[in-house]
Amino acid sequence: MLKKLRQAQVSERVIDAMMEVPRERFVPPGLGSYAWLDESLPIGNGQTISQPSLVGRMIDQLRSEPDHRVLDVGTGSGYQAAILSLLVAEVVSVERVQALCIAAKERLDELGYRNISVFDAGDELGYPELAPYDGIIVGAAAPEVPDSLVHQLKVGGRLVVPVGSREEQQVILVERTRFGAREELHEPVRFVPLIGEGAWKE
Repeated sequence: MLKKLRQAQVSERVIDAMMEVPRERFVPPGLGSYAWLDESLPIGNGQTISQPSLVGRMIDQLRSEPDHRVLDVGTGSGYQAAILSLLVAEVVSVERVQALCIAAKERLDELGYRNISVFDAGDELGYPELAPYDGIIVGAAAPEVPDSLVHQLKVGGRLVVPVGSREEQQVILVERTRFGAREELHEPVRFVPLIGEGAWKE
């Protein structure tokens, strides 16, 4: 996986964090032998843990600093939140599938990640109660850039979100400015749908 991350031009800072996180603890027991391959894997409830090289590239786009607070939308197994926790001061993570939410909380606590707060996702996207955030990263695909997430960013904050149809999407980087928002298009991807107000209906 280390070779794949470097080939994908993931920064050494993010690679160091990714290599410190035991990915085998974030996949179902029967898939542990596949954990260090550069592949997405099922984690149950129709959800997946994303391909590591894609996770690394998306985290890099946040340009996170050690004093930042980042919102992770779509906790899943908690893998991405664990990586982020080694790069920033605080991670707020939300998950709509209750079974995954409970399991992620237990797993992250057991592994000693103390700067991550995991919450049940509500109908409104993100977690506005603790906004604004320096960065927001979304592990599911929206039909368009969700305004509600842009509004949860600080000025200068960055949102990384897959956008497109239910079958095909493109990663979009959004930077909030004093005058609105600036968007950059990045690589094509395939994610599970983001469910909630301003995204897909269940």
